[in-house]
Amino acid sequence: MRPPKKSIEITEVIEWRDGSERRVTDYLAAEEPLAITVNGTPLTVTMRTPGHDLELAAGFLLTEGVIDAPEQITQIRAATDDATGKSNLVEVEITPGSYDPASMQRNFYAASSCGICGKASIESIRRRGLQPPNPNFRVTPEILCSLSHKLRSDQAVFEKTGGLHAAGLFTSNGDLMEICEDIGRHNAVDKIIGSAVLQKRLPLSEHIMMVSGRGGFELAQKAIAGGIPLMASVSAPSSLAVKLSREMGLTLIGFLRDQRFVVYSHPERCSNKP
Repeated sequence: MRPPKKSIEITEVIEWRDGSERRVTDYLAAEEPLAITVNGTPLTVTMRTPGHDLELAAGFLLTEGVIDAPEQITQIRAATDDATGKSNLVEVEITPGSYDPASMQRNFYAASSCGICGKASIESIRRRGLQPPNPNFRVTPEILCSLSHKLRSDQAVFEKTGGLHAAGLFTSNGDLMEICEDIGRHNAVDKIIGSAVLQKRLPLSEHIMMVSGRGGFELAQKAIAGGIPLMASVSAPSSLAVKLSREMGLTLIGFLRDQRFVVYSHPERCSNKP
């Protein structure tokens, strides 16, 4: 997916360098709120980089357990504000009886809380009944080592702004299928998975996802919800992400840079050993 022009804003700044200053044009990663409603009821508001909003909304609904399958979405549309010309609202209609607004609001409040118990977090994933990702998926270490360069090379908005996270979806042969950028790493992941939701390509059982930055719990659970068997990150994973991955069957890789990576769970998918 190509980055939309509205993902970038232009401004003038003062640059100080080597004892002198000058006025220059600079590029900023755009940041605006996106509201998501389900069956006419407000669900959540997330700060995001505009672009691929339908994918973001669809991915969010699946990865956060509002829906269990793409077929539950009966309609999805972006609403434009007549006064501003901007679209900061996505309205989704899903099949009746599969959505409890009160329950979802409580879950999102807990997910955003700094004090949430790790055991309670994993227990909430267990209750969703998610299936372990494809146990037969395999990829060579050599292919894994090629992914960080490919992801970085395709971060078009980051190249201009220096201020975005990215998520990339790769085949087992290391081919980059899609890349999404956003100020929020969780949004970038939702855009990737949401694209598969809207195209009814789930589960992503033969794919690798690589993310910039760290591999946190929220990213690991989103990967599992999308059926992705292996998730890699440029930086370190969190302890809760490792616990979840070991229990749920996700291969979790950290510090994937050039010719080095660290495997934290289910190494059988990427080992040279028989």
